[in-house]
Amino acid sequence: MLKAGEIDSITSFLGKNLFYTLAITFIIMIIQNSFTLIPLLLIISLNIALYGFFYGFIWSWITSVISSLIVFIGIRFGFQEWILKKVKPEMLNKGKEHGFLYVLQARVFPFIPTSLINITAGLSPMRLKDFIFATIIGNFVYFFVLSLIPAGLLSGKINEYVLGILAFVFIFFVYFFLKKYYKKSKAMLLKDKQ
Repeated sequence: MLKAGEIDSITSFLGKNLFYTLAITFIIMIIQNSFTLIPLLLIISLNIALYGFFYGFIWSWITSVISSLIVFIGIRFGFQEWILKKVKPEMLNKGKEHGFLYVLQARVFPFIPTSLINITAGLSPMRLKDFIFATIIGNFVYFFVLSLIPAGLLSGKINEYVLGILAFVFIFFVYFFLKKYYKKSKAMLLKDKQ
């Protein structure tokens, strides 16, 4: 039902058992962060349909961070040796050289599947702290933008000036963090080379 996008059928199936619903949506997010079989927009739409905009967004964001961490740790301490044989070294070098910035950019500008980001980060010597903070910040920004779609804000039900302000704030936020951490990463690389 989820893959077909039948949000109404899913919400009526899950019913009003909150614990059961939270467990199912958390498992769905773990699957998405491990294999990217289910579109992220569909999962966020389901959470917003079940919990409302605010709680749906927060639940999607929190479960995505926890799921990413589970995959990262699983790869780093469980499957690293086996997967290293199947991954291009160039991908690992990005995680090694830029760490925080690589994950943040990949989260905010999602041209790479989330599962691949988690796996690559887990295989690289990236620090856990960098991975967690980049995932928290990047997923917050990206999930907020994705949450606007099912909430109806991007479907013409809101003033275009409000959308313009939201877009400006989003672009400024991303630019500010990327610039700040690019300088920090560059300084650390120069320090390491000396």
